[in-house]
Order: sequence, then structure tokens, then C-alpha cells
Amino acid sequence: MTDNPSEGQTTSDPVDPLNLFAEEVARAVDGQAEVAHQTAKVRVPSTAWKESLTIVAGDLGLGFLSWLSAVDWTDEVAVGDEPDQPVERHYELLCAVSNLTDGRLVLISTEIDHESPSIESVADVYPGANWHEREAAEMFGIEFVGHPDLTKLYLPDEFEGFPLRKNYPLLSREVKPWPGKVDVEEMPEEDGGPTTENPGS
Repeated sequence: MTDNPSEGQTTSDPVDPLNLFAEEVARAVDGQAEVAHQTAKVRVPSTAWKESLTIVAGDLGLGFLSWLSAVDWTDEVAVGDEPDQPVERHYELLCAVSNLTDGRLVLISTEIDHESPSIESVADVYPGANWHEREAAEMFGIEFVGHPDLTKLYLPDEFEGFPLRKNYPLLSREVKPWPGKVDVEEMPEEDGGPTTENPGS
């Protein structure tokens, strides 16, 4: 049983180039490597988050940040069904970094405490992380320690709550659960009007 659905479909061939790359990154940052869905991923402790990204940016030449975001792993959901299998309650923070010359890309991942989500900012390592961290702070309530300005990007200052947390109530989905039913009206079939019959049949 897995706590994280993204762990499925893992490539286990030790000589596969992607596995070799994942292992190289894992050794450099003292992390745990895996390859799933044709993507290298390395897990590191939250206490080593900034140090690990500093290493991959400098020593490994993975100087381009594509995106940084979070996943709320919890059984508690405001709308819809609970997960089929129980998950360990935490936030997973992910950062995709790459080398634009040779195309190598890796996801650096860490777990953050669900009750008091806080982690070091990497905006001074990857300047592009600035807005990504602001978005994650606004949507998940994660504190990025050392970030120069966590001003909201999308929501008004008086807005309460964090919309991408699983327990955030979505009124529209409570009234009409996703994906909802589409009300389809039948076409009129009067003489000379449109018809649902195939004219070629």
C-alpha cells in the first residue's frame, strides 16, 4: 500500500539513464530517488530543502526553475468523497528544476507539517521561485521563511482561508457536486426545423 498515488508506475531498471540521473541527484543532496511517469524525483527532509536546491542549482547545473507548488495530502475533504486509502497527513512541496542545455529535469520534493506549515524560501537561490512561493502561501497557507514579500497575488486582503486546502469549503460544489450534470434540452423536430436524425441514414 502506498500513501502517495504518485509513487505508482516506478521504473526499476538500474541502468536506465533516468534512474542513473535520479540517483546522481539523490547522492548529491542525500535524498531518496525514484522515477515514475518518466520523471525523476528526489525526496529530501524539509530541514534540507534550501540546501538541496542550492546544491542542484550550483553543483549539478540545474539552474532553471519551471515551477514550485504544493499538494495537500489529507483524508479530510470539504466536498466529495474521501480517498479510497488513508494517507499520511502532510503538505508535499515540489519544485521542478532543470538544465536547459541538456534537458535534464528533476522534481525535488519534501514534506511539511500540516498543522504549522513552514519552510525556508528559495527565492534567493531561484529568483523565479518568488511568485511561486507567494502563490503557495496564498493558496495553501505555507509560510516561506525569508521570502522578501509574501503579498497576495490573487485574493483580496480581507479574504479568509486557503482555497487549495482539501478542507476548504466550495459552496458551488456543495450545491452541485463536481462535475455536475449537464442539462441537455432536446432539439425541436418540427417540419422544416432542425432534426436529430442523420440525413444520410
